[in-house]
Amino acid sequence: MIKDITLGQYYPVESPIHRLEARTKVLGVFAYLVGLFLVNKLWGFAVAAVAVGIVIKLSRVPFSYMVRGLRAIVLIIAFTMVLNIFMMDGTILWQWKFLRITYEGLYRAAFMGIRLVLLIIGTSLLTFCTKPTELTDGIEKLLSPFSRLGLPAHEIALMMTIALRFIPVLMDEADKIMKAQQSRGADFESGNIIQRAKSMIPIIVPLFVSSFRIAGDLALAMEARCYRGGNGRTKLNETRFEKRDVVAALMLIIFLGVLTASRFINI
Repeated sequence: MIKDITLGQYYPVESPIHRLEARTKVLGVFAYLVGLFLVNKLWGFAVAAVAVGIVIKLSRVPFSYMVRGLRAIVLIIAFTMVLNIFMMDGTILWQWKFLRITYEGLYRAAFMGIRLVLLIIGTSLLTFCTKPTELTDGIEKLLSPFSRLGLPAHEIALMMTIALRFIPVLMDEADKIMKAQQSRGADFESGNIIQRAKSMIPIIVPLFVSSFRIAGDLALAMEARCYRGGNGRTKLNETRFEKRDVVAALMLIIFLGVLTASRFINI
């Protein structure tokens, strides 16, 4: 399951989405998330699914790679759906003692499940199609107007990018620890959910130690390169908005407008 976590990984390929400016992609993901939470009808999710499918096709990221990232959170999605099925009041379809399934619960469960799946796929595209350095520069430029208010734009952008970048690194480290434990007779696969959760405890301590070691090595590397924050820093490759970014921005406005309209159109 650890290998199925693809969040934070970059998929190197040449595509129209990869060539977009980082700020366009960050704002696009933000607009996409806002749109998903504006939707209150299933046909609105259909529009969002078609839009994200087109973006995946243009990005040339294999769809199987996108789906693989969902396996790691399938239990969270299932748990959320089950809660909605049994906790919603409404027209009762089945009941046994205190357990009951309602029509509204099934509708809400499907609603939340689709929203979570689309949310994970859409946000994963940002890191699949954007290099860490480009993502840092894009977030920093977006936050730079707030630097006049004392907001450390560069430091926040760097911190967010490092956090995303180190997700796959820590997952690889956890995988190595699990294999080392399994070679010594540890069993992480058998038993119920509680037993399997308890078997993961021996992994937590060495993973924490390893994460602190990696963080220390990164700090030493940055200090050795005389990193002193964002003041006075220059960039080798300056990026700017181009025509394709303007076209993408217009498409985002149309997309957000359609999802907003879905709240008021009864179909």
